[in-house]
Amino acid sequence: MTAVELGLGGRRALVTGGTRGIGRAVALRLASAGAAVAVGYRSDADAARAAVDEIRAAGGEATAIAADVSDPGAAARLVDDAVAALGGLDIFVASAGVWPPEPVPLAALPDARWRHTLAVNLDGLFWTARAAVGALAPGGRVVLIGSTAGQRGEAGHADYAASKAALSGLVKSLAVELASAGTTVNCVAPGWVDTEMCAAAFADGGRARIEEGIPLGRVADPDDIAGPALFLCSALARHVTGTTLSVNGGAVL
Repeated sequence: MTAVELGLGGRRALVTGGTRGIGRAVALRLASAGAAVAVGYRSDADAARAAVDEIRAAGGEATAIAADVSDPGAAARLVDDAVAALGGLDIFVASAGVWPPEPVPLAALPDARWRHTLAVNLDGLFWTARAAVGALAPGGRVVLIGSTAGQRGEAGHADYAASKAALSGLVKSLAVELASAGTTVNCVAPGWVDTEMCAAAFADGGRARIEEGIPLGRVADPDDIAGPALFLCSALARHVTGTTLSVNGGAVL
């Protein structure tokens, strides 16, 4: 392996959900490899500024763009604005998502929660991906952030599991559609990750109980997910497409 093979110099990337958790770690990792990064975010302008400032302080190029991806018009504008700011697009990483922490059986799951989860996790991904793949330069990279919940299901979280399970079919379909342009499409499926989104589940001894079910014995940190995402965006993964890379410490085999 050489630095050139893992490097992303001259590449331009859009990362949705790029101000916290996995998305932020991915944005920082891509920038550290040389990519110019557009950080997509919904409403936390301070967090977006902090992510951009950290990238720039390390000598990278970054810009922040606000958009609610559950709105189709806003999702399309996010891609347009990223292309305008970066001068084009080579990499699209979809990390925007929600996980309602309160478990609710399907029989009692409110319509509003079902619709909101799918609106962000699936509809929003569709709208941003549709715009992004139309803007990608040949030889592009698409990485969708999924979840082990989409592989094994998750009791009390059927809305979230369903939204993430759908990524498998989307990845496989897009991989074939974009192959002639030399563009690869893959999914990274994390297990439990130490992020703000999981804080409620980790409270009151929850983290220790969760770690008992992970063969490697630890909850991942966001950079554990960002590293595999970087690999899939690099020249080292040029012959990897249509696949889901599980990053869960052995919890789902």
